[in-house]
Amino acid sequence: MKFTRRALAGAVVFAVAAAGLTTTASASPSRVRWADCKPEGHDDPALVKGSQCATLRLPVDWRNPGGPTFDLAIARRTAKGARVGVLVFGPGGPGDSGVDRIKTGMTRFSANLQDRFDIVSFDPRGVDRSNPVQCSAALLAKQPSPIISSKAEFTATINYNKQLATDCREHTGPLYDHIDTWQTVRDVDAVRRALGESTISFHGSSYGTLLGAQYAETYPNRVRAMVVESVIDHGSPTTKSFLDVQAAAAQDSFDEFVKWCSAASSCALHGQDVHAVWAGLLARSSDPFKLSFQVFRMLYDPEWSALAQTLKDLETPSTAAVPSGLAQYPLAVFCQDWNLPVKDYREYAAHLQRLARNNQDMRYPGQLMAVSICLGAPKANNPQHVLNVHGLKTPVLLANAIHDPATPYRMAQDVQRQLGRSGVLLTYEGWGHGSYNSSPCMQTTIDDYLIARAVPKRGSSCAAVPPVG
Repeated sequence: MKFTRRALAGAVVFAVAAAGLTTTASASPSRVRWADCKPEGHDDPALVKGSQCATLRLPVDWRNPGGPTFDLAIARRTAKGARVGVLVFGPGGPGDSGVDRIKTGMTRFSANLQDRFDIVSFDPRGVDRSNPVQCSAALLAKQPSPIISSKAEFTATINYNKQLATDCREHTGPLYDHIDTWQTVRDVDAVRRALGESTISFHGSSYGTLLGAQYAETYPNRVRAMVVESVIDHGSPTTKSFLDVQAAAAQDSFDEFVKWCSAASSCALHGQDVHAVWAGLLARSSDPFKLSFQVFRMLYDPEWSALAQTLKDLETPSTAAVPSGLAQYPLAVFCQDWNLPVKDYREYAAHLQRLARNNQDMRYPGQLMAVSICLGAPKANNPQHVLNVHGLKTPVLLANAIHDPATPYRMAQDVQRQLGRSGVLLTYEGWGHGSYNSSPCMQTTIDDYLIARAVPKRGSSCAAVPPVG
């Protein structure tokens, strides 16, 4: 999971909330009317060239298809060679833009995939061009730290979360209460129908793996092939199990960084006690969670050389000015996709104490914020459940690195067990969040599966490729 505050700590901006809403809807969208995508912002026109954009008007709530609608933004690149079909890319985040991926980020896909597929993606409902969840930027800037240290702070966090939900609902419109993955699954099938395809191939990344797995569960006969890369297990039933497995993965990745630094003379902290350096930085930091999250994100590629230099040079950042206007807030989806209850401060404090006891360095995993921002929220629209997939034409191919800081390898194993004969796990024996572009072996194996539905043998793996630098 790519948790930033535009998905847990990154960019968090926008216009009027109910854009694209009407009072009539169609549960059967018409065929897509494509037009050349236009460069936006700092887009390189040369990269945008060849991409096509469109919108689909879809129901805000698929349980009430005759109600209000919104416009889902989609984009595509057509196959350059002998076309196999449509490959839908499920963006991660939450908060990633699939339209941007198609417009300027096609290096994500190999030349083979670009030759054989029309590659299609979208901005998920509540994100970017698809009626984004937006809230007061000044209020978002006041979001409490997930490191809650008293009963008063616990109560204040619940009150803040309720205030923020009211604000976001006011600025976003009806879609705010219908951004869960159950709804997005139906959006993807609407895209399929609008494209006139009987089946689709799908490649979901990180948070997009939740979408892929639930699409396969809901529409197994409409899946030609499916890859879920950096796998989220939506079957984790408790707040404790959710936090423990996430923190352990982050700690494992930090430990791998420490091993590298000990062996590599190029490491800026070579010869030093990295654990002690990090403990000192945490102790001096005015915002230990934000600092931890910065390190967490640098474990994604991983960027070991840059991380070592950052820790060496790190100083407490200056206080930023309070922003004004509206800001996007795609993290609201967590509270609709996950039930992660904490009954009181005592229980919350026990979680923090256990995480600190079991994880020497990464005691504040990024996913802790998925718990804190949902304190006091209503029950999720799309709560955790064990997958029940039958009728697939080919098994789902799961891909995961052993040392993934954000979507633990254990999660991929758990999802594979849920899928049973309908799932095959391809293991990358290296590091980082995402594995398709980590090694030629991973890319070739995944491409062969998507293009020819050549399913690798169970237990297949690809050797690690050491990070550059």
